[in-house]
Amino acid sequence: MGLDPIVSILIIAVIVIIALSVFLSFFPIMLWISALASGVRIGIITLVAMRLRRVVPSRIVNPLIKATKAGLGLNINQLESHFLAGGNVDRVVNALIAAQRANIPLVFERAAAIDLAGRDVLQAVQMSVNPRVIETPTVAAVAKDGIEVKVKARVTVRANIERLVGGAGEETIIARVGEGIVTTVGSAGSHKDVLENPDMISRTVLGKGLDAGTAFEILSIDIADVDVGKNIGAHLQTEQAEADKRIAQAKAEERRAMAVAQEQEMKARVIEMRAKVVESESQVPVAMAEALKNGKIGVMDYLNLKNLESDTQMRNSIGKSDAPTEKNDN
Repeated sequence: MGLDPIVSILIIAVIVIIALSVFLSFFPIMLWISALASGVRIGIITLVAMRLRRVVPSRIVNPLIKATKAGLGLNINQLESHFLAGGNVDRVVNALIAAQRANIPLVFERAAAIDLAGRDVLQAVQMSVNPRVIETPTVAAVAKDGIEVKVKARVTVRANIERLVGGAGEETIIARVGEGIVTTVGSAGSHKDVLENPDMISRTVLGKGLDAGTAFEILSIDIADVDVGKNIGAHLQTEQAEADKRIAQAKAEERRAMAVAQEQEMKARVIEMRAKVVESESQVPVAMAEALKNGKIGVMDYLNLKNLESDTQMRNSIGKSDAPTEKNDN
């Protein structure tokens, strides 16, 4: 059973379209015609070879057309090698065209190296023409009189094409400017000097050559804001006085504890001595009895000793009773 003529025509048309798509995917005829019309001499075999090397021909041919129209004198091998290395061909060509228009000396090899280093070469060229302003965060510094000064600066920088590869970035510029602000304010005799002459900060910081080793050239440093902060000197003195007070209290407490310990030790010694006295006194009757028994002392000697003890006790009693009376008389 034969197919309907319309269906046959449709099938043939689909097959032709598929074949034509496959053919054009390997043979970019339209791109080749555009290149020829733009004055770029490139063979169709070269475009097919790009496909085999997994290179998108349009990403090479279109930038080459722009470069040729701008008179850069680039060739397809340079662009393709940069693409295979992982670079952005279109951005490099745009940067070269912008540099040529701005009379900035920039060759393809340096632009490709900057692009492969991870920097935006087009933005760098634009920054060389139109400088950029970097605003630093608020930097707090203390003058010699102990007053805190808060400074915010604006740094106008221009990209240095020669130092883009291996040069430090914006973070280094901000850190160096902050360090210069702290040094300048710290060397000022009074915070009033900084408030009266804020330009002394910009002059001092700018004279330090802070852009050395960076990818930028510092054009100017302008002080955007200067504020007075806390009295750090007085705060530190207060904290020092409080610390000294605590140290003195700790030492006094230590001396008091030592005095209490010595007092307790003396009491213990007194109690020990009293115990020994009582023990010794308890041995006296035994010794007296032993002496009487052995005839070492007589009865009269014993009586004289008792009379002496009684007389001593009487004198002690009289002395204790007379002492308050004398104090009251005085």
